[in-house]
Amino acid sequence: MPRTASPSQPLSTTEARRIWLRAQRLDVAAPFGEGPQATAAAVAHLGYVQIDTINVIERCHHHILWNRIPEYRRADLRQAQSVDKSVFEYWTHALSYVPSKDLRFFLPAMRRHKREGHKWLTSVKPADLRKVLRLIRRGGALTIRDIDDDVLVDKEHLWASRKPSKRALQLLFYTGMLTISERIGMLKTYDLMTRHFGWDKPPKPASVSDTTAYLLDRALRVQGIVSVDSICHLDAPSKPAIRRMIQTRVRRNELVPIALEGAGKQEHWAEPATLESGRGSASDQVHILSPFDPLIIQRKRTELFFDYGHRFEAYVPKEKRVFGYFALPVLVGDNIVAALDLKTDRKSRKLLVQKWSWVGAGAARGARKDLKTRIEQELHRFERFQLAE
Repeated sequence: MPRTASPSQPLSTTEARRIWLRAQRLDVAAPFGEGPQATAAAVAHLGYVQIDTINVIERCHHHILWNRIPEYRRADLRQAQSVDKSVFEYWTHALSYVPSKDLRFFLPAMRRHKREGHKWLTSVKPADLRKVLRLIRRGGALTIRDIDDDVLVDKEHLWASRKPSKRALQLLFYTGMLTISERIGMLKTYDLMTRHFGWDKPPKPASVSDTTAYLLDRALRVQGIVSVDSICHLDAPSKPAIRRMIQTRVRRNELVPIALEGAGKQEHWAEPATLESGRGSASDQVHILSPFDPLIIQRKRTELFFDYGHRFEAYVPKEKRVFGYFALPVLVGDNIVAALDLKTDRKSRKLLVQKWSWVGAGAARGARKDLKTRIEQELHRFERFQLAE
């Protein structure tokens, strides 16, 4: 007899939000403790922490970690990367910090770039690759500022460098020959990957099936309720294999189909244990979130779960902005209630609120007084973090 499809369990968006917040560790204070070990633990749990260059306020990798580690210090991330070597940098859906224990899942991509090159770095010359490798092998780790004899070339695209050595460093990074051994601001220090990690023998690359399981398990751990789109954010080629693995786990009763309120035909799944333990009371935490936080970066998912459509308006003409140039969503309990356009004035040592927009539950006038008091308390804490050395 053909196997009948497993019935879908109905789930309200309120329940789904609480499950997701628990998975993201945003429902309790200090879920990872403090100190460098907390930073390593947070990256290991989240799977990756996105890096971005925008510096209107604190850069997003520090901001994301601070929201989960109240006593977070920037030096903790530097120690994890450069001293403990418990995290490394590589491309997920964007450049990110990734747990070093997961490096083997990225080795196949590195090997592919070594064979095929990289679509953003098509004109790197072999002579430039040999040059930077020779410098690093002989002189040790270096930054692009240590190479001052380049003859500048035309840009391939808007964000490209005119320095041939920088392009060579970037390509060697993608191939896994080099790794970023230290980052100060956005200045990267490159070293041989084997030398940085001190390997006698490099790890064995993960198989295709192991990598598929890794992507699925990572999403289940940090999202609680998953869809194919949420698992494969900006990674469409992985979708067929992910869908097949989900179907296999559903047949084994390892995953439960979810009929999520408001999701229409979009399918969702969860592990049975998540449904049993994940539904609880509302959190009392207040978080001023980065627009690159895992809770926000998948805009359609955020809107489905929170009924809040975030707008990243840094590249939108001023007259068309709704929330402001660099608006940050504000989470109170299990609702996004405001979007604050903030800017750090480092010269005057102040955090400036350029625009305050109430959204969702925050738009109800009767709730605003209490919400505003709680948010302002968190703003003071955020300001102290912004201005800390």
